[in-house]
Amino acid sequence: MDSTDTRIHAPVLTGFAARVLQAGGAREADARAVADHLVAANLAGHDSHGIGLLPAYTMHIAKGLVSLDARAAVTHRHGAIVKLDAGRGWGRPAGEAAMREGAALASKLGIAAVTLANAHHLGRIGAYGEIAAQAGLVSLHFVNVTDHDPMVAPYRGSDARFGTNPVCIALPATPGRAMFLLDMATSQIALGKARVAANKGKRVPFGSVLDAQGQPTDDPSGFAGFELTGALTAFGGHKGYGLAFAAELLAGVLSGGGTIQPAHERRGGIQNQLLSILIDPAAFGDEAAMDAETDAMMAYALASLPADWDSPVLMPGDPERALRAKRAATGIPVDVTTLAQLNETAADAGIDMRL
Repeated sequence: MDSTDTRIHAPVLTGFAARVLQAGGAREADARAVADHLVAANLAGHDSHGIGLLPAYTMHIAKGLVSLDARAAVTHRHGAIVKLDAGRGWGRPAGEAAMREGAALASKLGIAAVTLANAHHLGRIGAYGEIAAQAGLVSLHFVNVTDHDPMVAPYRGSDARFGTNPVCIALPATPGRAMFLLDMATSQIALGKARVAANKGKRVPFGSVLDAQGQPTDDPSGFAGFELTGALTAFGGHKGYGLAFAAELLAGVLSGGGTIQPAHERRGGIQNQLLSILIDPAAFGDEAAMDAETDAMMAYALASLPADWDSPVLMPGDPERALRAKRAATGIPVDVTTLAQLNETAADAGIDMRL
């Protein structure tokens, strides 16, 4: 946290965001669900997917880039497959609907594949892995991003051709361990993290972004606000690029919502497609034995002596759990630029609340 940041408690931010969204015309339940989702991302330490997106969301409302009346609907069923279309409605309620459908099918058949097309920004994808894990299910999630210009350059490329295309893998908690939650963008850094760094005047890891000429840099200023100059790069070179490409095809093609290729209209919004595979571990047999093996492997990995004693070995999901507890108690840090943007958004929405 920078010394200029303001700490604001989660219920205050949630109430603020819900009021702003309702003022823009969102249904009360949708406004609350989206507000909770944004602030939950902040609590987990993913500020790139948190309250700082509220100005973009209100801009999307004003431009008709999110359908305020839409509800996700099932469009296709076949065996263990179910497809939904969000009709450009809010991402969080649509994502919850997809997880409910997938969980019911996986509980019945042992496995399910669910797709979601044409959803407004789904936000932090780890939240949907958490929903599945809390239902006792293993899940894998692949997402692509459409309706705006690409943000991530292909390996060996100099301009953007992909979205940040997140991937999430979640396993439910065992009697001895908390849930395993891997949630990551396939770019070196998420677009929102570049925006947060630009707002704070900070540098990013060299080569995680390209400038307008396609050259590697550590200057994220081209990502300030909600416009893009330059490109992000994939993590791990060809490996992250390959995973981003796979997510683009799996989510965009199987859902029917489309990929980011330019034959599809780009209206300047944020639209996601999702493929989720949900698995019921009980369908594989002895749950107690599987839990014991999971616990043993986790204990083995985490017992490695740390290279830096101030940075112990962690399990995927541990950093979010630690930050969630800390920020719930001490508040969520909001930088000066984001705070000003949020208060300006409230003023534009005609509400008198300020942070």
